[in-house]
Amino acid sequence: MVVKSPEKVSWRDRYPDEVTCVRCLEVYDQGRLDRMLWCDLCRFRARERAALYGWLGGVAFGLSCAAYVWIAIRPTDLIVGAWAATLATAVWIGQKVTREFIYGAMRFKNSRAAEAVPPSS
Repeated sequence: MVVKSPEKVSWRDRYPDEVTCVRCLEVYDQGRLDRMLWCDLCRFRARERAALYGWLGGVAFGLSCAAYVWIAIRPTDLIVGAWAATLATAVWIGQKVTREFIYGAMRFKNSRAAEAVPPSS
């Protein structure tokens, strides 16, 4: 008895050739949308917005690290440059982490889909 292996099914098989972006409601070819049906421009705009909020989160994290260093560690004058580099690194890492959390929350919430207005024809 020969057992056939099932065909590989993709999420794209469930949609027609042209699909509407759930953020901007523009119609695109299926290949230009991701699995959450966002177009390239909407993903780019969401990434930019998340990057802005990421810097705010990174600065807040860096300031909290600076307060900890100033209050708990009390650095000496000999290694001020090393502490400055450490805090700059904390801001950079905080920005990266915050940006990814914000972008993930934007994708999960997908609030623009409810607020989107169809383009005029």
